[in-house]
Amino acid sequence: MDPSIVQSVYHRIVSSVSKIIVGKEDVIGKVTCAFLCSGHVLLEDVPGTGKTMLLRAFAKSIGSDFKRIQFTPDLLPSDLTGINFYNQKEGEFVFRPGPLFANIVLADEINRATPRTQSSLLEAMGESQISVDGRTMALPEPFMVMASQNPLESYGTFPLPEAQIDRFFMCLTVGYMTRDQEMSVMVQPDREKMLEDVRPQVTLDDIKRAKEETAKVTMSSEVQNYLMDIIEKTRTSSLIANGVSTRGTLALYKAAQASAAVKGRDFAVPEDVRDNAVAVLAHRLVLTSSGSYAEKQRTMTQLLEEVTVPMEEGVKDSDSMTGQDR
Repeated sequence: MDPSIVQSVYHRIVSSVSKIIVGKEDVIGKVTCAFLCSGHVLLEDVPGTGKTMLLRAFAKSIGSDFKRIQFTPDLLPSDLTGINFYNQKEGEFVFRPGPLFANIVLADEINRATPRTQSSLLEAMGESQISVDGRTMALPEPFMVMASQNPLESYGTFPLPEAQIDRFFMCLTVGYMTRDQEMSVMVQPDREKMLEDVRPQVTLDDIKRAKEETAKVTMSSEVQNYLMDIIEKTRTSSLIANGVSTRGTLALYKAAQASAAVKGRDFAVPEDVRDNAVAVLAHRLVLTSSGSYAEKQRTMTQLLEEVTVPMEEGVKDSDSMTGQDR
């Protein structure tokens, strides 16, 4: 494989978004890695930390077709998927595509919509297709849902069902800026104007090639066993009622591949697994005592400390490496 292809796409996107969102290169990098793995991202944080701005800047940097959906309690499933309407001029029913027929879909304040509307995203996120009136239609490639939600408010919100949370590749928090970063933002030009000036940094061909190269990253049996030790820890811990699913296992494997590729390696090391474990797994946990996402993050971090990290020696053993070669 050629990691330089992945690195080039990664750094161009991160550099572009970082001009709008100051000091959050780690979060931007993880969103980019999720994109390279064809995953979806949920941003959960307090209001005003730049969640929506980050996702908008990312979408513009990708240069793909972008749609934003403001989720509200009166939003209907057909508002997302589209409808068949009767065209009197043509004398037949015509399908009018909804905003899900885009490459990048921003679902703003997703937990404000009813469970019925939220569930209409399941098929789109899981299979990159939607079904309307018995007709199944494929969504464009690449396809990514980037959602935001506010964890503080409960009035007028509907918690996402476990089945939908599990379909998010990563759940991230933006967090507050440092004092110096926030002072630099105060004297910046208007960020809306800056956002208008963002231009696509990559082409669809660049994205396709980067995804193909990412999937070629290999992982030794030692690192695979380390990954599975983490997964099994979530399933046996007394702190957790429901551990990570197989979908979560595959997501962590892919995240480790992307992490290795953007660092210029064609093989994954334990650090790639560990660095992504909280972002990829924490939101999938169901704690024995109900807890917020912050509590799930703390629990996942605690579990990571209890899992033995394999020694570097033997991690890159060519005889025991596995990976996809496309």
